[in-house]
Amino acid sequence: MKKENNSRRDFLKLAALGTAALGLGTTGKLFAGESNRYPLIIPTGNKSVMGLACEPLQTVRIAVIGLGMRGEDAVRRLLQIEGVKINALCDLVPEFVKEANNKITKAGHKPAAEYLGETDWMKVCERDDIDLVYNCTPWYLHTPIAVHAMKHGKHAALEVPAAMTMEECWQLVDTAEATQRHCMMLENCCYDFFELATLNMARKGVFGDILHAEGAYIHDLRELKFLKQKEGGYYNFWRLEYSKKHNGNLYPTHGLGPIAQIMGINRGDRFDYLTSMSTKQAGMSLYAAEKFGPDSPEAQGQYKLGDMNTTLIHTVNGRTLMVQHDTTSPRPYDRLHLISGTKGMARKWPKPAIALEPNAHQFLKPEEYDKLMMQYEHPLVNQIGEKAKKVGGHGGMDFIMDYRLIYCLRNGLPLDQDIYDAAAWSCIVPLSEQSVSNRSTSVDIPDFTRGAWENAKPWPVVTVE
Repeated sequence: MKKENNSRRDFLKLAALGTAALGLGTTGKLFAGESNRYPLIIPTGNKSVMGLACEPLQTVRIAVIGLGMRGEDAVRRLLQIEGVKINALCDLVPEFVKEANNKITKAGHKPAAEYLGETDWMKVCERDDIDLVYNCTPWYLHTPIAVHAMKHGKHAALEVPAAMTMEECWQLVDTAEATQRHCMMLENCCYDFFELATLNMARKGVFGDILHAEGAYIHDLRELKFLKQKEGGYYNFWRLEYSKKHNGNLYPTHGLGPIAQIMGINRGDRFDYLTSMSTKQAGMSLYAAEKFGPDSPEAQGQYKLGDMNTTLIHTVNGRTLMVQHDTTSPRPYDRLHLISGTKGMARKWPKPAIALEPNAHQFLKPEEYDKLMMQYEHPLVNQIGEKAKKVGGHGGMDFIMDYRLIYCLRNGLPLDQDIYDAAAWSCIVPLSEQSVSNRSTSVDIPDFTRGAWENAKPWPVVTVE
C-alpha cells in the first residue's frame, strides 16, 4: 500500500493540472486491486436520485472549469443556447481564459469572472451566482470538482470518464443522493445521429430483444500524447502518464454509453460482471523510437497500457456487451456501435448498415436503409439537428447534448444521463484493470442504483420544443 500511495503522489506531482489544482484529488487507490464491493444500503439521510427532477431554472448560470481541448468549444456552443449565462471561467492558462471571455463578450454578454489559481476551482464552485459547474478538466479532477460543486448546491456536468476509481464512483453517487443535485457525465456519443436513430428503433421493437452489443474507442492518439500543450497536446502530458501507469479500458464510455442506453442498463437491467484482457504494449515504443530516436527517453520509457483492450460485460438479464479501447494502433477512428437482436442488427462503423428479418443475411439496400432512417429519425435530430450541424461539435452531437442538458434544467426534467449511468459506465476503467491484472478473472460490477434499476423504465425517446 505504501508503494502505491507514493506512486499516486508522484503522478499528481508530475501531471500538474492545467485547469485546476493538483494534490486535491480523492484519496485511496487508483485502479488495480481496489475493492468493488459496497453495501446496497443508501447512507443515512440520502435518497435515490433515480428520475430526479429539480426546480426549473429560467436562466442557467454556468461556470466552465477547464478551457483546453474541450472547454473552449463548450463555451462557444453554450453561448448559442437560449437561457444560458456564463458567469465564471477557470483555468491555469491565462490565454485560455481570455480567449473564452472574448467569445462571451462578442456574443453580447457581460464578461465572466476569471480564475487562474491552482485551487480556484473550489472558489468557483462556492459562488452564489452559479447553477451548473461544467467540468472539462483532465480525468483525475473530474470527481473532486463534481463532488465539491454538488456539496455547494450546484448541478455538475463533467467530461468522460466521470470517475477513475471505484471510490470516486461511489463518492459521486453518495454525494448526488445526499445533495439531490444533478450530476451528468457529458457522454456526447449518446447524441450522435445514428446512435439516436437506433435508440428510437430499439424502443419501437425494430431489432426485437437486443441480446448483444459492441462499442469501442479506437483512436490513434500517439502523436497527441507526446505533444506539448502549446503544440496541441495534453497539459503536462497527463494522458501519456496514464499510458505509463495503467492497463485496462481507460476510456470506455464513448462506445459503451449509447449501447447501454439502448439496452436499458440501470433501468430494467444492469451490469453484472466483466472480464477483460489486453494485448502487450508495442505501438507506443515503436512510435517513440521512430519519432524521437531509439535511444531517446521517450523510446526507452516504460508504457504499461496494452495496445488493444477488450472487455466483455454480462448483464443480470443475460445480455452481453463488448467494449474495446485502443489509442495506439495505426487504424482509422472507430466506435463500433453494433447492436444485435432477435429481429436484426445495426452497425455504424466502418459504414452505417442495418440488417432485418426476414432477409437478415444481408444488409438493407441503400434505398431501404434511407427509408428506414427517415422513418425512425430521432425527434431531437428532427427538431434541432440542422442547427446542431451548423453549430458543430463532432458533427453536431456536442450541441445536441448541451442543448438537451440546458433544456432539462430549464424545465425541471430528469436528465437523459444520471449519476448511476456515470458510475456504471465509468467503473469499467478500474474494474477492467483489476481483471487484466488478475489473468482476466471475472469481476463483479456493483449495483450503483441499490436496487432501483429493477422498477425503473428504459429511457424514452425524448423530445424538445
